[in-house]
Amino acid sequence: MLTIRFDRLRLAPGGRVLDLGCGAGRHAFEALRRGARVIALDTSESELREVAGMCAAMAGQGEVPAAGRAAAVAGDATAMPFPGGCFDAVIAAEVLEHIGADQAALAEIARVLRPGGIAAITVPAWLPERICWRLSDDYHSNPGGHVRIFTRRELAAKLARAGLALTGRHHAHALHAPYWWLKCAVGVHDDAHPLARGYHRLLVWDIMGRPALTRLADAALNPLIGKSLVLYAVKQPAADPSPAPAPPGGAPARQPPGGAREVARAGA
Repeated sequence: MLTIRFDRLRLAPGGRVLDLGCGAGRHAFEALRRGARVIALDTSESELREVAGMCAAMAGQGEVPAAGRAAAVAGDATAMPFPGGCFDAVIAAEVLEHIGADQAALAEIARVLRPGGIAAITVPAWLPERICWRLSDDYHSNPGGHVRIFTRRELAAKLARAGLALTGRHHAHALHAPYWWLKCAVGVHDDAHPLARGYHRLLVWDIMGRPALTRLADAALNPLIGKSLVLYAVKQPAADPSPAPAPPGGAPARQPPGGAREVARAGA
């Protein structure tokens, strides 16, 4: 299940992509399938191992185009271990709401983007998130949980302060908002509740089969209750740009603990 629209990134084969806060790796996998050179960054070593394993499996199954490769890197969003201007695109999907120093993270995103590069930033949309917070403290108060609710204007202003100019926006995953409202109402951790379990089956059916009925309903409801707000922004070209640094493919310039592990490569 993808939140961003990859056509907005304008990636060429071999384009350099950072999936910041990659989690389980859904956007990193899609970028790799499209032939990008992907770095998946996260603080969780266990999730990075799983992402690395999946990327390697994709390469082994012939799902990675010739230009594609991937590496998993442990690191901090507010002090990333990469040189400036080394990525063509940065994806930060459902990450900033977890970071206290969100403006510092946005400044880092702008720093590692090349001039003209695209940032795709997603956060929980204001209305669905506000309802979740009202229904349940457990939804957001757990360690590593959400520390803020963004408005669209606030996020756009913070992007601008980081030197990123807004180019587009949309909402996504409207059908997921009622699921989280249900979870918050019956107990965030109560996966066995019949209402939550039944709605989860509906979401799985939608994700796996993409039936026309649910796809139309999701598209119609997205402007109203889309669970995610997605903003796209470009880093403005510098007046006197310097040569771009070497693309990340092996070890980054500022090596994090554990280093970078190249996990999938084709056509090298």
